[in-house]
Amino acid sequence: MKRIYTRSGDRGTTAIHGGGRVPKTDIRIEANGTLDELNVAIGTVRSFLPADHEWQAALKDIQMRMMALMSIVATPGDKRSGNPNSIPDDCVTDVENIIDNISAASGDSEYFVLPGGSPVASFLHQCRAVARRAERRLWQLHEKDAVPEIILQYINRLSDLFFVMARAQAQMGAIGEERWKQFAYKRKLK
Repeated sequence: MKRIYTRSGDRGTTAIHGGGRVPKTDIRIEANGTLDELNVAIGTVRSFLPADHEWQAALKDIQMRMMALMSIVATPGDKRSGNPNSIPDDCVTDVENIIDNISAASGDSEYFVLPGGSPVASFLHQCRAVARRAERRLWQLHEKDAVPEIILQYINRLSDLFFVMARAQAQMGAIGEERWKQFAYKRKLK
């Protein structure tokens, strides 16, 4: 049996796609680690949903895209043309369509909400928070080595998706959606 450990990272560096090694503290590694954490959180949500739940296919598709996306992020910009992985041009629109469908059913959000309501809603809020952190890390990487715009947009939309999913799940739960304060800009519109 082949060992899983290589010992090559014992000195604080790790290999990146396209060759070469970077410190484990490199922003590329931090960004990819956060994307990996997001993918795990999405898998956690899926594990709590029934196998036939209407969101299972979409969440699995997102996880599959996350794997390709992480490969792209792991590759320095000058070596990306050699990376066989890609994400479809319409992936942002796909997420926006899901957001619009869920939002139509759960109504417009005018309030900051407390994360919680049910285990699934809570884990969806965790996905939202991790997606926002991943986006911040990707922008830090983008300052050093351009990240494809579609990846930045996609992760931004995922945080919105997880917010509307969490709201929908909370509304169905025993506790319901717990509100904190109305958005300031919404108060000004009234």
